[in-house]
Amino acid sequence: MPELMENAAKKYAGRPAIDFMDRIYTFSQVAELVNRAAKGLQAQGVKKGSRVGLMLPNCPAMVISYYAVLRAGGTVVNFNPLYAEDQIREQIEDSECETMITLDMPMIYGKAAKMLGNTGLKKIVTVTMAEQLPFPKSLLYRLLRRSSIAQIPSDSRHISFKSLIANDGRPAAVEIDPHEDIAVLQYTGGTTGQPKGAMLTHANLTNNVQQATYFFPETKFGEEVMMGVLPIFHVFAMTVVMNFSVHAGAKMILLPRFELETALKIIHKKRPTFFPAVPTIYIAINNHPDVAAKKYDLTSMKYCLAGGDTLPRDVQEKFESLSGCRLLEGYGLSETSPVALCNPPTGTSRAGSLGLPTPGTIVEITDVENPSTVLPQGETGEICITGPQVMRGYWKREEETAAALLDGRFHTGDVGYIDADGYTFLIDRLKEVIIAGGYNIYPRHVEEAIYRHPAVEEVTVAGIEDKYRQQTVKAYVKL
Repeated sequence: MPELMENAAKKYAGRPAIDFMDRIYTFSQVAELVNRAAKGLQAQGVKKGSRVGLMLPNCPAMVISYYAVLRAGGTVVNFNPLYAEDQIREQIEDSECETMITLDMPMIYGKAAKMLGNTGLKKIVTVTMAEQLPFPKSLLYRLLRRSSIAQIPSDSRHISFKSLIANDGRPAAVEIDPHEDIAVLQYTGGTTGQPKGAMLTHANLTNNVQQATYFFPETKFGEEVMMGVLPIFHVFAMTVVMNFSVHAGAKMILLPRFELETALKIIHKKRPTFFPAVPTIYIAINNHPDVAAKKYDLTSMKYCLAGGDTLPRDVQEKFESLSGCRLLEGYGLSETSPVALCNPPTGTSRAGSLGLPTPGTIVEITDVENPSTVLPQGETGEICITGPQVMRGYWKREEETAAALLDGRFHTGDVGYIDADGYTFLIDRLKEVIIAGGYNIYPRHVEEAIYRHPAVEEVTVAGIEDKYRQQTVKAYVKL
């Protein structure tokens, strides 16, 4: 993984790598900061295999820290800054994370600080938001947002990011075995709902970036502009926004959080060409009155990719008519780094499908009752994936790893089928199938029907207990 950044710095040295609140960082600047942070982490005791937590929103320090941990030989453990304290504690203890890099905002830093001495966490590196902003925004932030800056103790357990990078930027070389060494522990509920760390190797992640590149053959290396509204701590954005951009020499426009009005203004002004997002974001854009009125120009976008949830067909068609851009549905999981399937950007896109397997990926459907039995094309069962992006297993969970990787296939816990042309269709998750009066009812089918009603903006369908049918169907609708 460190070679992705090193190669980008050589090929695209003066090209913008990050645009954060109008402050531009070139690839050579980012690569230098990565090396400085890597050396700083090594000085703090990070060595090969050390788990380092990143609890940051989208910002330059997130990208720099991610690659710095890998350059130092460590393993990234992604934390959602919105997690409750109990979730953070569980993840720190399970991952045996000793160092955490986080923001000096009370609502984020405060949760990390409570873990010092109460878990295995030993050190916190604090990132200052103002130091990442351009002048005069940096000055205004310090003046107007004083209440948003935490008071950090001056002790050996705390180090500022500024101090961390105060060195010559020559970290000790670390030998990496791409197929064995874990680059990222990505925590997921998986198919059981119990959080566990998917062990993603350097090879898993670099292969997945390459697979995504092959899927978008019209990518212009060194010229694309990526819209980064999805949080990088999530596996989708980690690969499709950050790692893909580094590999392709694309400029990342990073937003700390999604705000509809801000995002639309940025698209209009800064002309991104790639825009990965979740269906909810596309729904929000579809329903903004100024989009329909053509106040915002969305025509710069070449590729929009929906992931993280199923994409309703009505949402897809409306967004495409408003933007003139093809909105492609893809599919992946934390355990597959994450991209496994995607509708092709050229040729035939199959509405309602997850698309075709990425290069080097095999998708099979197995019998739900007999998971070792592969079903014929067209029959419905559990979606299984084999490929170079599939995780090594779950961290410290041998039994669950064996079950998930039965017969060498990753069993996704999702129900679907493959049509005659090789397109995979998702019906629902195994655990979400509603069995009412002996009939299997798949929430997505009901959701798709309800979405056809013009008064519906969003809908989620779930099973609830019923005295007569045992379960029945309930729809939660946002008008």
